Amino acid sequence: MDTVLIRERYKVVQVLWSEPDYALVEAVDIQERETPSRLINLYEGRLLHRYGRICADIRPEECPAFRGMFLCGDTLAVVFDSCGGAEIDQVFYKGDQWCWQDRLDYAELVLHQALQLANLPMEVACAAMLSENVRIDTTQRQVQLRYMLRPLPEMNPRELALLAGDQVKKILPRRRTALEAEWAFRDELEQGLFHSVVALYARWREAQRDIWQQQEEFEAKNLVSRGLTLLKIWLKRWKTRRERL
Repeated sequence: MDTVLIRERYKVVQVLWSEPDYALVEAVDIQERETPSRLINLYEGRLLHRYGRICADIRPEECPAFRGMFLCGDTLAVVFDSCGGAEIDQVFYKGDQWCWQDRLDYAELVLHQALQLANLPMEVACAAMLSENVRIDTTQRQVQLRYMLRPLPEMNPRELALLAGDQVKKILPRRRTALEAEWAFRDELEQGLFHSVVALYARWREAQRDIWQQQEEFEAKNLVSRGLTLLKIWLKRWKTRRERL
C-alpha cells in the first residue's frame, strides 16, 4: 500500500471511519516528535463549507486538542490530537463491578469534560460526547474525548446536556441498593430536566455531595440497620410507582 501524506506533513496510518463526504483518519505528524499522533476529520462536497464555518469558531484556548484546519484541494481537513483509553460502553457495561466511590469519581470526570465543551460549537461538542468518543483510561483514571466529528444535524445546548447525562447513566446505573440522593439524581437524568450542561454540572455537584454523605452514613451502620434502611427506601419507591399509575 502506498504511503498517503496530507499536506506533506501528516502520514495516514489508517482510516477509522468513512461515509459520503466524510472520513476520519489516524495520522502521524512527521514534524512532531513528542506527541505525533493525530486525528484528521476530512469533509468534502456539501459538508465542506458547513464544517468550515462550524470549525472556524473553535478557539484553541477552549479546545487544547484542536490543531487547526486547512484546505487540501477540494477537502477540508480538521486536525485534533489523538487520545487513548477504551470506549465508555466497554468499561461501564456493567456498572455494579465498580465501587460507589469510583463511580462518583468517573461521573465527575465525564461531566467535567462535558462542561469544558460548553463554549464550543454544539455540533463539535455533541459529536465529542457520543459514546464512541468518550474514552476511559482506567490505569491513569482519566476521561478523554476523541474528536471524531461525524456529521450531525444542527445541535443545541440541551442536546449536549442530554448526551452527557446518557454517559453518566452508564456510570450510575439503576441499582436496587442505590440510596435516595443517587436515585433522585438518576430520575432527573431520565426526565431530561437540564437545558444546558452548565445547569447539569451545577446540579451534579450538589447531588455528588449528598450521595457521598448518604453512602458514608449507610456504611457506618450495622448489617441490620442497613437492611432496615433499604427496606424503607424500597417501600417508598413502591408507593411512588403506585401513585404514578
